[in-house]
Amino acid sequence: MSQLALRRTGLALTGLVVLFLAMDAGGKLFAPAMMIANSPPLGLPNDPAFHQMLGAILALCLALFVIPRTAVLGAILLTGYLGGAVASHLRVGSPLLGFTLFGVYLGIVVWAALWCRLPALRALIPLRKGV
Repeated sequence: MSQLALRRTGLALTGLVVLFLAMDAGGKLFAPAMMIANSPPLGLPNDPAFHQMLGAILALCLALFVIPRTAVLGAILLTGYLGGAVASHLRVGSPLLGFTLFGVYLGIVVWAALWCRLPALRALIPLRKGV
């Protein structure tokens, strides 16, 4: 795949991640009561301020991921945030493939987008044929 095709793929994957996570962060920031009412019971506090804080943390991590200079830091922080989501769903026994592992799926897309966007990351983590 050419460098241009990899970059475009990375930007498209980044766009998907941003759309999904920006909607989640925005809901937590601006409509926390609705997010609480429509979320599965994860044992989290039903306090709107708690969900607004989660939204702010997610928005900050997402902003760092989008900015090229801080993209790797943003991906690392998003991985941690998504790991917390996986742990929360696992703790309450949410369905494995649909809910619990969704954070893992999204984390894979985050790192795939970053891998396509950054030649330095491709050099650090090369995909090899016939290892």
